[in-house]
Amino acid sequence: MMIKTRRLRMPLLMALLLFFVVVPLRAQIKIQCPCDRNGDGDCLDIKATGPPAERYDEPALQASLGVQCISLTGGDGFARMADGKVLYTFGFADVTGTPEADVMVKGVLAAAWPAPLIAVDEGAQFYLTLSNVGMLMRPDLFDPHSVHFHGFPNASAVFDGLPESAIVINMGASLTYYYNLAEPGTFMYHCHVEATEHMQMGMLGNLYVRPAQNRLAAGTVLNGFTHQAGYKYVYNDGDGSTRYDVEFPLQLGGFDSNFHEDHLNVQPLPFALMRDTYPMINGRGYPDTKNPNPLVAPAENGGIQSQVESSLITARAGQRILLRLSNLNITAVHTLISPSIPMRVVGIDARELRNGSTKLHYTTNSVNMGGGMSADVILDTTGVAPGRYFLYAANLNYLSNYQEDFGGMMTEIVINP
Repeated sequence: MMIKTRRLRMPLLMALLLFFVVVPLRAQIKIQCPCDRNGDGDCLDIKATGPPAERYDEPALQASLGVQCISLTGGDGFARMADGKVLYTFGFADVTGTPEADVMVKGVLAAAWPAPLIAVDEGAQFYLTLSNVGMLMRPDLFDPHSVHFHGFPNASAVFDGLPESAIVINMGASLTYYYNLAEPGTFMYHCHVEATEHMQMGMLGNLYVRPAQNRLAAGTVLNGFTHQAGYKYVYNDGDGSTRYDVEFPLQLGGFDSNFHEDHLNVQPLPFALMRDTYPMINGRGYPDTKNPNPLVAPAENGGIQSQVESSLITARAGQRILLRLSNLNITAVHTLISPSIPMRVVGIDARELRNGSTKLHYTTNSVNMGGGMSADVILDTTGVAPGRYFLYAANLNYLSNYQEDFGGMMTEIVINP
């Protein structure tokens, strides 16, 4: 028998007051970043005095130290589906550059869907601070959060995000994760606390590591291939075979609308009946996937934009497009189809497809990925006529926005002259 309770309804002001009674204003927020000088989690600090050479400059300072930093919060918010329905979410928000004293306030109802993109460089030391700001719309919850860098070989289990073997972050507290970025590839990240619930609610994000080969000196010869300034690669391939011109990280996922509504209504959660009714790419269903701009903020978020990652793929004719695909769906295996532009698969699960010096890259029109898998796919548009092409799910059930047809897990590839 379903136990029903009163739906949680309260004016935003009352919710804020209750929230700050439960979460002390003197929260234990501590942001750590070696190139930070004023406690805001970035390297943009400028000295007020002294010669220009001694002033802190983010690109130069990060390069000299080999450091990259980001500051995130874990909390709740809302996201708008392609048919206009607004669903309650959990999520991460990027608060890099926010002073420690302001993190708790800025993170309220700021959950992004998908989580903020993280793009870092091989060889760097990566510091990620996560602060738990609590759930404004569910003040009865005291869930801790964590960051799991999925597929990455952590040197220490304490930074892996698993509740059984690592540190998790309680409300009003923060933790700085450290990663030595020794391997390039397409990864992903998510909260690993009560993983099925928190991932279904939206704590999922794109994450990739760019290879050191990008930084070779112009004119360097790689097995007969000459590297030029500005060339970019998926892996340290040694021969230029994974070179690309433009890249697009695409996260496959979906929401079960009943699960999200029951969560906000403080009802027992239907884990056994979980079925995604809103399949999405980068947190959007078609036609929102072809919108290059952030989506309009739901009124429930208090004006905070929660869906800023576009899913539109654009390139000039003749360019090589890298699709960094990841499937963080917890209910389904997904197959993406590109019927008009062949896909060359060069990597799976953050590993180049090769056996020693033998390349195992292959060309196809569809890529199949289970939950937690990633694939690096290059679309070569040489000889492709300018125009509009499609990338979509093979399962027709996923080409809808709940009861609205012609939507869901589909986006457009726009080839310009």
